[in-house]
Amino acid sequence: MYGRAGRRRSRTRQGSLFAGRGQATSSSRSAWGSPGRSPERSSPACRSEGRVRSEAGIPLSRLTTIGTGGPARRLARPRTLAELEQALHEAADQGLDVVVVGLGSNVLAADKGVDALVLRLEGELAEVEVRDGGLSAGGGATNAVCLHRARAAALGGFEFASAIPGTLGGGVRMNAGAYGRDWAQIVRRALVATSSGSSWMSPAELGLAYRHSALGPGEVVARVELALEPRPEPEIKAAISDLVARRKATQPTNKRTFGSVFKNPDHELGAGRMLELCGLKGHRVGGAMISPKHANFVENAGGATSADCLALMVEARRRTHEEFGVVLEREVVLVGELELAPL
Repeated sequence: MYGRAGRRRSRTRQGSLFAGRGQATSSSRSAWGSPGRSPERSSPACRSEGRVRSEAGIPLSRLTTIGTGGPARRLARPRTLAELEQALHEAADQGLDVVVVGLGSNVLAADKGVDALVLRLEGELAEVEVRDGGLSAGGGATNAVCLHRARAAALGGFEFASAIPGTLGGGVRMNAGAYGRDWAQIVRRALVATSSGSSWMSPAELGLAYRHSALGPGEVVARVELALEPRPEPEIKAAISDLVARRKATQPTNKRTFGSVFKNPDHELGAGRMLELCGLKGHRVGGAMISPKHANFVENAGGATSADCLALMVEARRRTHEEFGVVLEREVVLVGELELAPL
């Protein structure tokens, strides 16, 4: 999620995984654990705990799967809901944008850095438990761990996530999916944190659609409950093995990428096939290359910058528009001062 950390917004607001851009402001305010004024808390839980610690200038190239991106103004790793709410409250108080990176997939960050508070959810916010015939996990829990726990409990329906590197909360934010399945089909409800507190939201309130949710800037998925179904563990294991094999056969799983570049359009051809027919497989700009294995992936072939990746995206959109009359919509989230110019 990327955007101004503010009060809860209307549920009908349309937003993407990281919604909004803008420059964060700074003054002599106390920030992230340093001595000074303690802002008024908007959540009782926030009042009971100290400030979440943060670091300055951590390169986003260390936090993203593509391995590009400049320094973050601040990086915080909240471990409890109270710490998360309090971090969002302070970001709002200081006028800082908020970025949640998860495992760093589906993110392309500006080379010169991001003037924002970057969050990675850890501790209680990444724990996983099985209960009431379903799975409950923190927004920072990895899909891999959630899938392992579901399989061990003989709960099916989440196998498709074996093809999606990332976190459970990130999956809600973008309604991630693969092989005809997505989060909208399995989410029971999600706990969404803001600068003014937290509340549970139903699937209808989340507004899940194709690679989209209605969550706005400053709204962070802190916990998710999945409605799964009983299924013999051997069947789950076999389904996972099949999906993993299919993914390895068709995608550059052993390369540094951010995942799919573009959403599939409303067309008989998918984005990857369009790009392939345009002859773009293997096309390079600097250290970035359109994958020879799957054209809807950009690989860091060595020393790539985010500017290199963006230049490839611009060229890919131009070529597919000329060839097919289709304007591809990006799936990857642009963080910081990056923008795809309209065609």
